[in-house]
Amino acid sequence: MKVLMVCLGNICRSPLAQGILEARAREAGLNWEVDSAGTMHYHVNEPPHIQSQKTAQKNGIDISAQRCRQFLASDFDSFDRIYVMDNNNYRDVQKIGGDSWQEGKVERLLDVLYPGEKREVPDPYYGTEKDFDAVFQLIDQACRKIVDNYCRVNP
Repeated sequence: MKVLMVCLGNICRSPLAQGILEARAREAGLNWEVDSAGTMHYHVNEPPHIQSQKTAQKNGIDISAQRCRQFLASDFDSFDRIYVMDNNNYRDVQKIGGDSWQEGKVERLLDVLYPGEKREVPDPYYGTEKDFDAVFQLIDQACRKIVDNYCRVNP
């Protein structure tokens, strides 16, 4: 299984989501490839936000080796599932995807927990440590559910 996590700049939410899903899949004995990307190019080749790194580390996950990259239309061919953090990301992925767009591959991350509600993972970029902690917890719940759902269908 190849999974891509997408947010705006690939510096806060999607790097956390990548690290968390990698950890949860590994704990479940799944050999998944997980990556992350941003819909914009603001931080290409930069490491994740320092507070995302600290929050991940505090929870036993190291995301310091990740480097930001921009989402590409070709990602539709490379990944089985694409999870976006918010509604703008969903529209941007659709726009960038163009003719490569595959609706069945793209889902809002929190729809895993709250189907059809189109809830968004808040962007903690300008927030405090507490905001990053809250985002970590939301993403972790969704990633645990993704792994649980997969294991239930593929015992």
